[in-house]
Amino acid sequence: MATIITMPRLSDTMTEGTVATWLKKVGDKVSEGDILAEIETDKATMEFESFNEGTLLHIGIPAGETAPVDSLLAIIGTEGEDISALLAGKPADAAPAKEETKVTEETATTPEVTKATAPVTASLPKGVVVITMPRLSDTMTEGTVATWLKKVGDTVAEGDILAEIETDKATMEFESFNEGTLLYVGIEEGNTAPVDSLLAIIGPAGTDISGIAENYKAGGAPQTAPAVTEEKEVASNEKTTEPIVQEPSTDGQRILASPLAKKIASDKGIQLTQVKGSGENGRIVKSDIENFTPQTAATPVPTTAAPAKTETVAAAKPFVPAGEVFTEEIKNSQMRKIIAKRLAESLFTAPHYNLVIEVTMDEAMKSRAIINSVPDTKVSFNDMVIKACAMALKKHPKINSQWREDSILINHHVNIGVAVAVEDGLVVPVLRFTDAMSLSQIGGSVRDLAGRAKNKKLLPTEMEGSTFTVSNLGMFGITEFNSIINQPNSAILSVGAIVEKPVVKNGQIVVGNTMMLSLACDHRTIDGATGAQFLQTLKQFIENPVTMLA
Repeated sequence: MATIITMPRLSDTMTEGTVATWLKKVGDKVSEGDILAEIETDKATMEFESFNEGTLLHIGIPAGETAPVDSLLAIIGTEGEDISALLAGKPADAAPAKEETKVTEETATTPEVTKATAPVTASLPKGVVVITMPRLSDTMTEGTVATWLKKVGDTVAEGDILAEIETDKATMEFESFNEGTLLYVGIEEGNTAPVDSLLAIIGPAGTDISGIAENYKAGGAPQTAPAVTEEKEVASNEKTTEPIVQEPSTDGQRILASPLAKKIASDKGIQLTQVKGSGENGRIVKSDIENFTPQTAATPVPTTAAPAKTETVAAAKPFVPAGEVFTEEIKNSQMRKIIAKRLAESLFTAPHYNLVIEVTMDEAMKSRAIINSVPDTKVSFNDMVIKACAMALKKHPKINSQWREDSILINHHVNIGVAVAVEDGLVVPVLRFTDAMSLSQIGGSVRDLAGRAKNKKLLPTEMEGSTFTVSNLGMFGITEFNSIINQPNSAILSVGAIVEKPVVKNGQIVVGNTMMLSLACDHRTIDGATGAQFLQTLKQFIENPVTMLA
């Protein structure tokens, strides 16, 4: 009797999962304990084993696709068994086994086949796989295809990079978990589409896939007919694995450049004629633009129309400077769109208020000099603030909270997010269990995360799960500022520059060093007195660094 296997709930916060790869294929024998697939959750990629034995009769979620918890994942039964009723979503005598029910946290109802997977999967030609726009971060709702590294007709091996996809947090390489021929491209370069929209179709060369794209209703993304795409590719007569954009040069020659390189060059104001390509046939790729030395480039200057002498020297008219109205429009990146959306939501949903306190930094400066005198040790003032925050949060857990409509969630673990400015906006990598880290561990982790953030090498999981955030603009000479809360956190600390100024000590005016801290709080979760008490504790830790070493 056939058994339905559903997308399991592999973590307490998991609402959907992505099948990273199938380790069994339809027709394979499955024994109890065999690994069926690797499933990417909101926290990790985990092996999912079978609690049943038989033959794998049906795969409901192809590799690379995402589906909600309890969606039809697979059907295991007797070889040759009729499973048409199960595929139609009708109740059957074959309910999920008890072991499966336990894995999915005692799901009581018979799962239904989601429209995004089963109807399409059931009608797909043999070996054909539909690939959808992946969810590459916890906040991603749509993605932009920056560049395709494969074109229709190319052979694709498992592990090949199909495309570079721009998410709300970074531009990431998206690799194929399948092999075959790229038969169809559903989202053209530069286009944006929701998560789960049809991205591509891979299968055996020459397979007739007419009707599949039209029948696919997962995301409603703009789609281009395969015939048009293939005709375009044949006409281009290019054989490189990276799409090429040809730009005219001043001497009539054509410049070969990848779409992503062209986009980055446009954003940076770099003329492609001045860049030497390192790719095949001399094409310009992303690394060429990123490594381009600006000093060798001629700075583009807006053309200014010189006024005629008869106009400027006319005695009866006042002097009016002549010029040209010059504006520049920059297309919003996915990161910029999401930053705008999240911050607007935070500011207009959470009632913000700010508390400011001045901290004496003389002892902190002395302590930092001593700590950094140890070989291979480098600690910044920001690292000391982060450590102090972690310790203060343990004493004031209400600051480490989240607002929910029916309750307030108090986090007793401390995960501090550190705001890092990158070229396209702002990302917040997270230091997990910060309170258990030493100053040197915090320093090393922050440098590593910040470096990879600026190179767009952060994993989505490294930007999830913060309970409190620190934002520091002191290195830019900003003495005081207020930040917008990084929800679902209830507070964010803004750190200013250390300023040398006259201060009063023991009734005498002396030269001292101070720093301003501003705490933005969500009034739904944090009362003013609670926030003030947290800042007092934070001030004590920073002004007496030896207390953080106990």
